[in-house]
This record gives sequence, structure tokens and C-alpha cells, in this order.
Amino acid sequence: MDTIQLPEKVKYIIQELRADGFEAFAVGGCVRDSLLGRIPGDWDITTNAKPAQVKQLFPHTIDTGIEHGTVTVMLERDGFEVTTYRIDGEYEDARHPKQVEFTQNLTEDLCRRDFTINAMAYSDETGLIDVFGGMRDLEQRVIRCVGRADDRFDEDALRIMRAVRFSAQLGFSIEQDTLRSIASHAGNLSRISIERIRTELTKLLLSDHPERLLAAQELGLTRVFLPEFDRMLATPQENPHHIYDVGAHTIHALQHLVGRDTQLPPKNQLILRYAVLLHDVGKPAVRTVDAAGVAHFYHHAETGADMAREILRRLRFDNETIGSVGHLIALHDYRYASENKAVSERTVRRAVNRVGPDWLETHFLLQEADLNAQNPALLPDKLRQLSEAKALAGRILSAGQCISLKMLAVNGSDLIAAGFPPGKSIGAALDDLLNYVLEHPEANTREELLARAAALLEPGKH
Repeated sequence: MDTIQLPEKVKYIIQELRADGFEAFAVGGCVRDSLLGRIPGDWDITTNAKPAQVKQLFPHTIDTGIEHGTVTVMLERDGFEVTTYRIDGEYEDARHPKQVEFTQNLTEDLCRRDFTINAMAYSDETGLIDVFGGMRDLEQRVIRCVGRADDRFDEDALRIMRAVRFSAQLGFSIEQDTLRSIASHAGNLSRISIERIRTELTKLLLSDHPERLLAAQELGLTRVFLPEFDRMLATPQENPHHIYDVGAHTIHALQHLVGRDTQLPPKNQLILRYAVLLHDVGKPAVRTVDAAGVAHFYHHAETGADMAREILRRLRFDNETIGSVGHLIALHDYRYASENKAVSERTVRRAVNRVGPDWLETHFLLQEADLNAQNPALLPDKLRQLSEAKALAGRILSAGQCISLKMLAVNGSDLIAAGFPPGKSIGAALDDLLNYVLEHPEANTREELLARAAALLEPGKH
């Protein structure tokens, strides 16, 4: 018997239900993850007790989905979803059953679930309940639908994305009949809310196998929610700096991040993964080929930043994420030196100013991923320049050099006191002073900046 170490609060809920004569089991993803040695994100419980009976047993509950049999039991500050065994009725919107019917049979409840690895139940008293071969598929590292794949995807089209996402998170292959059914049902994704699709896409990108996005494209899924990626895969890069088409380059860049961006806060990691996914999304739109047959992608960073913002708005991301991803993409191709020349402190100082200290580490990771997905023959010198730029940026920040308006030795009030009229001229003068200090960091003193500001007031002296 496969044993699982249930958390004490989960044991308590199961024991209370059983003590009152009901069946109760941990079920679904928590069982799967436990058997894989992963830490479950949450614990779900299934029981033949009706919602009203569950509510009578536990003093603190929330009716989170009572029409579908789900009650959340609160134990201190932790919530655990307890759902009555059920049989789903007809699905009208390719996502939700029109009605559900409660049942006393655990197998009838398990057979409505999506994949065999998610259709297992466990309790300390009975051990593992595995009706559909979920344990076998875990051992063989396979994603397989419960029963007929066509039925499962007809019921809930989001399962199409979930199959690919689980394959990415777990490193599993997708069973052939399940693959065939995904491809034939791909168009049904258009009936799913974009927020749900975004959640699955994000989990895929943040997984250890973001390259499984290629499977989503091959199965026709990205055509529904990210057609720009299809165009990237169809855009060659006949250029000495590249050996892959735009889409394949992007996938290699995403793969480079795996294991390297874990030091970032979760929000920055999400923003970085989307920035890498979309950093070259503008290339198909700006591609030109010169007389020698060399492809060029002038202004692709700016074009891509605009396109990325529009894509992320379409995916219903928040404004902070949209702005941050666009900001990183606009600057991803920033050059610290011309080819084979030394990196200059002045250029790096301007980069720190434009990127911002809070995004500098994320920016450098984006550039590192981009470079490592280009022509390996040119990689050593490019990585050398990037390494020098990172070291210089660190020294600039450690030295406290001025890299923003708020670090200038003077402010708007100082300029007004020096005779500047209030209004736009103040902002223009401060910008001028900052540009000067970015070139001459030693000039960031009150005396020198006020002298320069005074010269700005006199026509012909600047």
C-alpha cells in the first residue's frame, strides 16, 4: 500500500467525518503531488456527506461552492475544501456542468475527473484508491485522460491547456489518444475565459519545461490565445548573430532561465518569463532582407514592447505587469559597447538610469537568456561584455553615483530659488543636469550644478 503523510488538520477533518459514519478521503492533486514527493499547494477532501451535513460537523465553514457540493472548512486560519461525491450533469459552456447530482459512490465521483493522475483518493484507513491507473501513469510519467479523452475535453475545454501545463510542470509526456483529442478540440479553447487560459500559460512558463509551449503550438492551441507565437516560429533569422528562427530562439532563451531565475521574487520571475517569451515578438513585423540576403530587424525592441503590452492587456494582466514587461523588452537589446570594444562606464551608467536599480538584475538575466539562444560562435565576446557591464553596474551602485533625478544634488526648489520660472523649464533643466551628471558623475555637487543651471538661464551660454 502506498502511504501518504497527511497533514494533521487534514487527518482531523477525515476522522471527524468518518466518526460520524461518512466516508472521507484526500483527493486529486494533493494525492498526486504527495506520491511524487512534491509539497502540495493545498489539500482537497471528498466525502459522501452532503454539504449541510459537513456544515453541521464543523463550527467554521464557508459556502465556497455549495451548489456544486463544496464547503470550505476553516481550521484556525487554514481553509480546506470538502466536496460531496458528485456526478456532473450536461456541460453547456465547455467549462461548467449545468447541474450536479450527489452520489454515495466514490468511483462515480472519480470518473468525472480530468486525468488519471488526478483521480486518486487516499485515507490512512483505506490507503490509496486508484481506480483508473493513476499510479501506473505516475510511474510511467504519462498524462492520460480518465475514460474517453473526447468526453473529458467536451466537458471542459480548459483541460486541453491543463494537459500541456501538467506535462510542463511534471516533465511528463502526453498519451497518444489524449494528444489526438487535444488537437481535435483545440478550437474549443476560444470558449474559455482568457483569465483561465492565462493562469495555465503562466504555470507552463514558470515550470522547468517552458519548451512545452511548442507542444501547445503544434496542437493548435497558441493559435487561439497567442497567434503571435505562431508567426514567430514562421520567421527565419538569416543573420550571422542567429542560428534559429524567432520562435525557436525564444524557446531556447526560456530554457536558459530554468534554475537561474529562482533568486528573483516570484513577481519578478513571472515578469521575466513573459519578457523573454515576448522579447522578440516584434521581429516578424519589422523584418527586412538586404541585397546580400541578410535579415535585419530594425526597431524590433520598441515595436515588440508595444505589441507585448497589447498582448498582456488581451490576457487581462494587471497594469504593473504590463508596464514592467514592456519596459524590459524595450531595453533588452541595449548595447554596452560596439563589437570587440571595451564596455564603458558611461554607457553602463546610462543603462542603470534607464533600466532602474530595482529591475537591473532582471534586465541582465533577460539579456543573458537572449544571448545564450543566439549563435554560439559569437557568444564568448558577447558574454564578456555583459559580464563587464554587470560588474560596472555593481560598482556604480555601490559608489552611490547619481543615476536618477532624485539623486541629483539639486532639486526643483533649488532651481526656482536660482531664478528659474516655475513650469516646464524646471523639468527640462533637471533633465539637462542629470544627463550631464551621467556623463560626469563627479559633477554631482550643489555648487557645480547650480553654476550649470545659471548658465542655462543665459541664452548662448549652453
